[in-house]
Amino acid sequence: MKQRLLCIGLAVAFLGTPLLTPGERPNSAANRQPVLVELFTSEGCSSCPPADDLLEYLDRTQPVAGAQIIVLSEHVDYWNRIGWADPYSSPAFSARQNVYARRFGLSGPYTPQMVVDGRTEFVGSDARRAESAIHSAARQAKLPVRILISEAGNRVATVEVDRLPTGNARKANIYLALAADRGTSNVLRGENKGRRLHHVAIVRHLQQVGSIDERLGFKQQFPLPIGGVKADRLIVFAQEPGNGPVWGAAMHAIP
Repeated sequence: MKQRLLCIGLAVAFLGTPLLTPGERPNSAANRQPVLVELFTSEGCSSCPPADDLLEYLDRTQPVAGAQIIVLSEHVDYWNRIGWADPYSSPAFSARQNVYARRFGLSGPYTPQMVVDGRTEFVGSDARRAESAIHSAARQAKLPVRILISEAGNRVATVEVDRLPTGNARKANIYLALAADRGTSNVLRGENKGRRLHHVAIVRHLQQVGSIDERLGFKQQFPLPIGGVKADRLIVFAQEPGNGPVWGAAMHAIP
């Protein structure tokens, strides 16, 4: 595993000043493009808490001008055998990270790892790389993704994703994620023994629910709670097969 630490104080210093283009208003809603930031982490990894802090900072402050940062904290399970079983971990997230490892030509998965829009990966506590990758991703053309949650009667989430532009990717898969706003653990064993760890946007459920191409978009309704999973956030994103580039994303709070 890569063991590289960076304190959140440096993260604030690096990300505190948004990058602006001439005439751009800082982080006005009209100027922001959705950027999906995934963090593969584990409570059993001593290098992960600074990355968890950075993810929370990105989520809370939205510091990169031009970007609406949508974060996902995905807890892998391969650290569980080393003294502490992460209560938020799932083999599904380890499997997803392994796909990224193959796509990026890595020797294997590691923690903490941050992936921005399926295009860039780096050590998850590296604030400079995070700022650069998010800023670059925000300049990419994005596909509209819409989430509407009805409050009348039985609650239903309607998800719509436009079709792909002609001449670009042939296909993109539609993923639906359910995440808890926050969670805290008192770690009793392992590398983080004695620490109280805090997380944001903890993914509790992630599934592919459809696909789009140049001819067909996506529209589907999902009764809430989806799959019986209670969560605070509903995130939908369109990603090329094989964990390729993310074409668009959206997030909606679940009342």
